[in-house]
Amino acid sequence: MAKQPLEKLLPKAGMSIYKLVRMASDRAVELAEGKPKLVNAHGSEKETTVALEEIIQGKVVAKHAIDEGFCSPDGDVQEAKVENGS
Repeated sequence: MAKQPLEKLLPKAGMSIYKLVRMASDRAVELAEGKPKLVNAHGSEKETTVALEEIIQGKVVAKHAIDEGFCSPDGDVQEAKVENGS
């Protein structure tokens, strides 16, 4: 997986770098604790890289996006723990 451009990541977090960092770090912790990856990744990929790829692909979404009806979680979408207004 290549480095992810900020221009693609920021819209996924409501244009907030803080929310993006929280989404990625919360998801990276989940991956480190053994939660399954939602994207195809090599075993040597770091958790943060996988988390950012999951965000880019829309597999991990911010809680505010679900609450405000921008998207709805389904079987393969993980909800990040970031609250609206954080």
